[in-house]
Amino acid sequence: MTDTPTTAAGPLSPLPPLSAQADRLIGLGLHTHAGIPAEEVRSFAERHTAAGRDTLLALHPDRVPASVLAPSLRHAGKPGFVVTDMQDVDRFTPQGIDLPDAPLYTVTGIDRGDHLANWSPEEALPALTAAGRTPLLLSEGIQWVLQQPEALERNRCFMTIGSRLRKPNGTFDARTPALWISNGTGRDGRDRRDAPKVGWCWWGNRHTWLGFASTTGRAM
Repeated sequence: MTDTPTTAAGPLSPLPPLSAQADRLIGLGLHTHAGIPAEEVRSFAERHTAAGRDTLLALHPDRVPASVLAPSLRHAGKPGFVVTDMQDVDRFTPQGIDLPDAPLYTVTGIDRGDHLANWSPEEALPALTAAGRTPLLLSEGIQWVLQQPEALERNRCFMTIGSRLRKPNGTFDARTPALWISNGTGRDGRDRRDAPKVGWCWWGNRHTWLGFASTTGRAM
């Protein structure tokens, strides 16, 4: 496993400082949706400055779900969207992941998982676990791209298999969430070509252009 997120052109630039990330969330009005005062977001960022540039400031998914986060994404000037056949996106919740019990938390050591491209989610999850990593949640993946747009590039996008939908019978829905860039085909519509897209893939399927985003840790 690599410790440094990579793209076709090389390593990604560092995440912005936590103070800048706080300002970004506030500028988008996401703190208001989360019910967190702006000064509390900035104070949290200031207290965690020592965590370094390898750290994402995250809003808890219970406070700001994926359906609210997705429209704030931008790529090629186009807003993000959730595919029409995933209107239950907010029912995809953390599975097997202990989240900090706080409205704000940090996520460290994020990697896009390009080296796992063309693996299925079923194959990738045990590989991540064996490497001491946990998969990103969908809400974390969206917030990562909000703070570091270059993390989402055509043909090198990623899945967020830390979020899954558990059905009433206790089994999991076979859909697994992912972030990629729309081609503007089918139900997406031509106007959405190049827009960032929250979609899904089957648990057992492989895709050459989707890695598996993961983290080394989360903390309050």
